[in-house]
Amino acid sequence: MLATVDIIESISVMKTFHQTLSIKTSNCLEFIDITEQIIDLVKKSQISNGIINIQTKHTTTGIIINEHEPLLLSDIKSTLERLVPQEITYQHNNFKIRTVNMTANERENGHSHCKAIFLRTSETLNIFAGELQLGTWQRIFLLELDSSQTRNISVMLMGMV
Repeated sequence: MLATVDIIESISVMKTFHQTLSIKTSNCLEFIDITEQIIDLVKKSQISNGIINIQTKHTTTGIIINEHEPLLLSDIKSTLERLVPQEITYQHNNFKIRTVNMTANERENGHSHCKAIFLRTSETLNIFAGELQLGTWQRIFLLELDSSQTRNISVMLMGMV
């Protein structure tokens, strides 16, 4: 079976484009579909062929690509909770012995950090002919693993105009 190859023959200029998205989350294991915001950034960048990297700047969130189907999202939540239950003991939550990376309003979120090891902090996608290359059912999600707060996502596009 032969693969199809799209060849672009034109003089193009390499460009980078960056923007940070700030998103307010509501609760633990919340899936926030950011696909339309990412598509808007691709259009705004005017990059016709290149790549986009979408990166969370937090250790208790994930960036994932999957189907936006409610029962599937519920299954993913259940799987993460089975793997890393909130109600068990985490050393990270023991503020009597923990001395590193503490803040004034520190939360007990060991479960959030442990869930994060099963997820990615970024996703990289192709841009071709000015369009984000997603499959039929693919959507881009920020997954909150902790509690309600403002989250920042760094979005970098690189490619030809």
